Parts: sequence; C-alpha cells; structure tokens
Amino acid sequence: MLAFLAQEGVGADQPVTFLSDGGDTVRRAQLDLGDCGERVLDWFHVAMRVQNLEQMIKGLPDRDERRSVDALVDGLRGAKWHLWHGCPYPALQRLESLGWELATDGSPEEARLLAKLEEFVGYLENNQRFIVNYGDRYRHGEPITSSFVESAVNQVVSKRFVKRQQMAWRPAHAQGLLQVRTAVLNEQLRSCFERWYPALAVNDHAHAIAG
Repeated sequence: MLAFLAQEGVGADQPVTFLSDGGDTVRRAQLDLGDCGERVLDWFHVAMRVQNLEQMIKGLPDRDERRSVDALVDGLRGAKWHLWHGCPYPALQRLESLGWELATDGSPEEARLLAKLEEFVGYLENNQRFIVNYGDRYRHGEPITSSFVESAVNQVVSKRFVKRQQMAWRPAHAQGLLQVRTAVLNEQLRSCFERWYPALAVNDHAHAIAG
C-alpha cells in the first residue's frame, strides 16, 4: 500500500483518508500503516446493515409483549442518527435496548433478527474508533463512503462476473482483461502500448510530421 501511494505521488507526510468496510483483514492492514492517514468506517456499509435490519423488523408479526414494529424501527433509526453524527456509544445503547426487547420471544423471525442485530453491534464495537461525524464531513465535502469506487469496479467488471453470461471471463485470464478494461476507461491504453513498444510512438510522430 505504501509503495502504491508513493507511485501515485502521495508523499509520506501527506494526509490520506482510508475508507474501509470494517472487515478484520482490512482493519488490520490499515493499522499496520501507522499514523500516515485518517481511518474512516465506510458509511455505505453501515447504512446497508441498518437497512437490512429495518427490513427484517418490518417483517415481524406484532406481539403484545413488546413494542410495535413501528416503534422498533424508530429505535433503529435513532441509532442510525447517532452513528451519522459520530456518536457510537448512544447508538450502541439503543441497539442493545432493541436487543433486549427482541429477546422476549423465541419465534424464528425474532431469533434471526436478534442474531443479525448482535452481529451488527459487534461490528460497530470492533470499528468504534473509525466512526466519524459523517454528517459534518458530508457538509464539508469530505469522503464518507467508497460507493463510488464500488460503482467503478462494477463498471470495469461489467456483467461478466455479476451474472452468468455466454462469454463470461475465465478466472485465470480475468486479471489481464481487467487491466485492459481499466486502461480503456482511463484513456491510457495507447500510452501503455507506446511504453511497451516505443517504435509505435516514433511511427506516430513520423506520420504526424508527414501529415
């Protein structure tokens, strides 16, 4: 990673923002880089987890022994509001309170939801130090998500790996095809060929003079 940053012209003393999905491997890689950058938990992944939980809550049947589905959704959205403003502690409190309410019934739906909720709490606890004030960063035009990167990756890969296609790429050859596709999108394919085959650039220059 440090070699890549240097190759892209990022100096050792230049601040860098690291956005990650909070996975264990990526989190360790970020910490191994030392104090050369700011680490931010990707808001896209936080919001997607909240959205999945909300959908699961809306699929619950109403129970007399706990609050209504709408009240549970409001509690979850309250936790999301705290996370958006960089306050993980009150968000975790709300989520834990939500968990206690779901533990009153042993239905399969609530058991699945409770397991997912506990997983989310663990995810936030593991990444608590990387939760920032997303709202403030957003208002100041600072990065809070890598969704634009994922969109670019999807554009590069297209539908070859996402869906079964008649001419799907073989994994063994995918790396080379991805490099070509990326060079095309970056309008760098020509310069790459000229670097590999210097005679090509010379011939182009000669043709331009002759023209």
